[in-house]
Amino acid sequence: MAIPAFDPKELLIEEELPGFFPGAPTVPKYSFPVSMREAVTALYKREPLWQITGMEQKIFRPRVNPDNLTRPTASGPSRPKDGEVNKDIFGVEWEYVEIVGAAMVRPGNPMLNDANEWYDKLVWPDVDSWDWEGAAKEYEQDLTPEKSYICFIRTGWFERLISLMDFEGALMALVDEDQTDAVKALFTKLSELSIKIIGKYFEQYPQIDVICIHDDWGSQRETFFSPSIVADIIVPPMRAVTDFIHSKGRFCDLHSCGFLHKQIPNMIAAGWDSWSSQLNLNDCHLLHDMYGDKIIIGAFPKQFDPDKTPEDEQRAIAREYANEFCDPKKPSMLNFYSGMRLSRSFREELYIRSRENYSK
Repeated sequence: MAIPAFDPKELLIEEELPGFFPGAPTVPKYSFPVSMREAVTALYKREPLWQITGMEQKIFRPRVNPDNLTRPTASGPSRPKDGEVNKDIFGVEWEYVEIVGAAMVRPGNPMLNDANEWYDKLVWPDVDSWDWEGAAKEYEQDLTPEKSYICFIRTGWFERLISLMDFEGALMALVDEDQTDAVKALFTKLSELSIKIIGKYFEQYPQIDVICIHDDWGSQRETFFSPSIVADIIVPPMRAVTDFIHSKGRFCDLHSCGFLHKQIPNMIAAGWDSWSSQLNLNDCHLLHDMYGDKIIIGAFPKQFDPDKTPEDEQRAIAREYANEFCDPKKPSMLNFYSGMRLSRSFREELYIRSRENYSK
């Protein structure tokens, strides 16, 4: 794609878009040289036009997938009530807790006590029987061609193992020689299931450009398991899914929380285009410098209080961020969690500087 030079006329605000959550300030939509969707795909093709901040994409979680009903994430009008229990695609019960705004599996009664039990105990969902035609009609008025849609799959390989075995059991299964072969076989079959579901998504919702899969790998201080375990057990089934996504001309983002510096080479080996990390936990400066030419890092600007920071200082922070992270040879994106609370002055300055940097 030929990247046009920045024109100040682009700063004309065409409309105000809704904020990231109810009650949040609106977000200005500038007179972009291309659609927001084209800008997202240009970034993933490593031909960025401006710094993606999150407003260019819309999260999409179709209700046809029972996993999306277990947590307050399904696209649509309803949310779980406090204490409400819903079953995921394997029949595991998730209870919604209003005070934390999330759902979790009740610990202490795992479906599997040993990974080898999955061959006999797991009942695999019949994806073809889901109401895909109805699902397509449900959202046909909501999916517009202007925005790029990122479809979340909330339960990745290790997270699925946790839901089936509880946390301690899942960790043990990864290192117990009597269970690791069963875990590998389970993860392979989970990848086959994911490919089937994602394929259906692409058929019914062609507006989806990015698949984001959640699979948390660490705590605030360290990764849960060694890079060698990830390389041996998790990377191969992940690669099967990312290869499929790429074969359809789409892109893939890994959302993985935790202090994961050691695992970035595994993310690259697994074929992820980008990584959405946990806010202010990983050194995005170091990681962008080391790996930005191989994986798109969600980077964080210096944090500031928009109500207390002078406008000229906010703009200086935006320029500093753009000069480090808006490198055509190492493109990045603004981490989603930062994008939720940016000021208008920061947004405008970031847009100007990133357009200038990326068009060099």
